[in-house]
Amino acid sequence: MSTAAHGGEPGAPNTEQSPRAGGVLLIVEDEESIGRLVKQYVEQDGWRAVWVRSGEEALAELNRHAVRVVVLDIGLPGMDGFEVCRRIRARSSVPIVMLTARDEEPDRVAGLEIGADDYVPKPFSPRELVARIKAILRRSEQRPHDEILAAGDVVLRRDAREVSVEGETLELTGKEFDLLACFLENPGIVLSRERLLDIVWGMTYPGGTRTVDVHVAQLRRKLGRPDLIRTLRGAGYKAVAP
Repeated sequence: MSTAAHGGEPGAPNTEQSPRAGGVLLIVEDEESIGRLVKQYVEQDGWRAVWVRSGEEALAELNRHAVRVVVLDIGLPGMDGFEVCRRIRARSSVPIVMLTARDEEPDRVAGLEIGADDYVPKPFSPRELVARIKAILRRSEQRPHDEILAAGDVVLRRDAREVSVEGETLELTGKEFDLLACFLENPGIVLSRERLLDIVWGMTYPGGTRTVDVHVAQLRRKLGRPDLIRTLRGAGYKAVAP
C-alpha cells in the first residue's frame, strides 16, 4: 500500500521516469504535515523545492525563481488556490497541479477550467503525485514552442495567453485556449476526442469525451469561425486552414 499524505513516511521515489526531475518546484500548502511530506519526497526525487503557505507568498516566489512546476492547494488562508491559479495563468503557462481535500466534481471542473493541468485529491500517494508531475512535464515540454500560432485572422499568442480574431482579443477559458492551441499546432491532422482529452486535460476527465464536444462548441461560438474546426463523424476534429 502506498503512503498517503495524511501520515507515514514516504517510500523511495521513482527516478527512472522521463522527463528528468530537476529545477524549482513550488509547493503552496498551508498544512505543515502535507507541505513537509511533499517537500521531502520531491527533493529525494531531484527537485529543489520551495514551500510557501499562502497565495501571496506563492506569487512573490514566482518572481524570484524559474519555477518549473507548481503544486497548489485550493484551501489556502486568504487568497484561495483558485484565485492563485488565475493570477499565475494571467502571466505564465507553468504547469499547475491542484492539491486539495475537495473531491466534488464542480471543484475539479473549476480548477481545470481556470488553467490547472491536473487535480489530485487528498489523501494522496506522494508517488502518484510525482508520477502525475512527470506526465504533465512530458506533455508540456514536448509540445512545439512556437509562441505565435495562427490560422487566417485567428492569432494565438502563447506567451501572453491571448487569442485575437481580426485584431480583437477574445475571452477564453484556460481549457479553450489550450484546445485551440492544440488544433493550431496540428493543422489538417485528425485528432480523436480521446487524444484531445489526453493532450489538453491530461487525465481521465470526469465528464468523459463529452466535455471535448462542449468545449469545441464553445470555442467555435467565441471565435465566430465555425468552419475553422471541422467535425469528422466517428473520428474526431481537425483544424482547417481558411
